[in-house]
Amino acid sequence: MNPVPELAPQLKQLRLSGILDSLDARNRQAIDAKLAYTEFLALLIGDEVARREQKKFSLRLRRAQFRTTKTLEQFDFERLPQLNRSLVHELATGRYLAERAPVLIVGPCGTGKSHLAQALGHCAVRQGVDVVFTTCANLTQSLNAARATGAYERKLAALARVPLLIIDNFGLKPLRPPADEDLHDLIAERYEQAATIVTSNLDFPEWDQAFPANRLLASATLDRLRHNAYCMVLDGNSYRAPKMAPTSSKRSVAVPAKPSHP
Repeated sequence: MNPVPELAPQLKQLRLSGILDSLDARNRQAIDAKLAYTEFLALLIGDEVARREQKKFSLRLRRAQFRTTKTLEQFDFERLPQLNRSLVHELATGRYLAERAPVLIVGPCGTGKSHLAQALGHCAVRQGVDVVFTTCANLTQSLNAARATGAYERKLAALARVPLLIIDNFGLKPLRPPADEDLHDLIAERYEQAATIVTSNLDFPEWDQAFPANRLLASATLDRLRHNAYCMVLDGNSYRAPKMAPTSSKRSVAVPAKPSHP
């Protein structure tokens, strides 16, 4: 007697329908290996737990809104011999998340700042942490748009609660009012409450230049960002540099054509 038709609606009622995906395979395994009922049940429950964890992981990955799937395994450390590799791997463990500490990454264009930030974000997602990745420009635009619809406070509170917020390209464009105030309010709300990763093309002493209209606001914002922060400088050539065509060591010489004779 095949119990699956009877089991299917019951499993769906219990929200365990994922078990049906592996039920036949596990049943054959149990018969072939002569497993005890409890061992067979443990296998099915393990499959269901793994399926749910994968579903949660996929959902967190979509919510993170990474631009690309950049992982630490894909990061080319050889291009950046001066980079503190041990610090990167320590950050990958997620200790800074428990400390609610900022991570600040600076360097010239094309050195891998966004890749490294997203890779750390990907590590956090694997660890079950909710992440949001955004550029500084998109972040301030979204807050300003929320203000226009009367949803600013709700938007600010939602961003303040995110366990890991990654702000890419800070200082790429000057922050004009009200963007400078919005960023300050968000950083102030997250200060010592949640971890924030920030990348920038500007050197650390130049960060106040991102607030041309209000240096006092710059000081208040950056003071909170720098407190207890892990800082990394990526110093190297851009991986986006164009590849040069190979040059031939011998110069080709045009040979005049022989005159044709009638």
